[in-house]
Amino acid sequence: MYDRYISDWDNAYANGIHIVGGDQWGDIWEQRSTQFRTTQLEAQRADLDVPYGEKPRNLYDLFLPEGDAKGLVVFIHGGFWTETDKSYWSYLASGSVEHGFAVAMPSYTLCPEATISGITVEIAQAIEHAAARISGPIYLAGHSAGGQLACRMMTLSSPLSPITRQRVRHVLSISGLHDLRPLMQMELNTSLQIDEDEAFAESPALLRPLEATRLTCWYGSNERPEFIRQSKLLANIWLGLGATTTCIEEMDKHHFDVIDGLSDASHPLIKRFLFSE
Repeated sequence: MYDRYISDWDNAYANGIHIVGGDQWGDIWEQRSTQFRTTQLEAQRADLDVPYGEKPRNLYDLFLPEGDAKGLVVFIHGGFWTETDKSYWSYLASGSVEHGFAVAMPSYTLCPEATISGITVEIAQAIEHAAARISGPIYLAGHSAGGQLACRMMTLSSPLSPITRQRVRHVLSISGLHDLRPLMQMELNTSLQIDEDEAFAESPALLRPLEATRLTCWYGSNERPEFIRQSKLLANIWLGLGATTTCIEEMDKHHFDVIDGLSDASHPLIKRFLFSE
């Protein structure tokens, strides 16, 4: 149900306070991810803290499958561009690794030390670095703010090189943020520093997709209405601009558990991401 008028934009985009036990999810992610990294390290199939740039957070973890990789998956974390790092999300690589793909998970400089446009450049650098190590097709996924960053890579003004752009087969935005203009009305914008120019330059919904882009927007039925609206918005707009798009609602999932399908090799989310045409 959409409100006809939103008076509290901070609440409209708040997640934890609307999820039972919302303050416990950070610990859950860290525990799952620590266990996955330990398993990968013991199997000698993890390369952690690979530098891709000069800044302290310009690092990514690379998780490898058994045998030669079928291609490269890049997962970009969320946190409103102001929170978390790659270490929280390692467990989400397990589904792709089990299917034979290498997975790169970058950290990036957070706002307010960086702007969103600056983070966009860093993510492109991370993808280029990982793509130079792993051959084959590339699949981009992002959650929440990471959804914006993943989709931004597939726009006409993408900072990715032409060769790398051509390797991208699918972009997956899970409960993504695709139009940054509403966020200008949040208190958080004191850190994000979004103005009109930044919003129009960095909002995937306001940009043209690259030719032959394939996009899936995935969200949970218990998601906050603004995240649902933003998912439907991008799928609708990019469809009208020539992209192949799908928007899928997963029942009984909220903002914090809707990503878990990436960790399960048999889940419809990972199967759609890696194997749908």
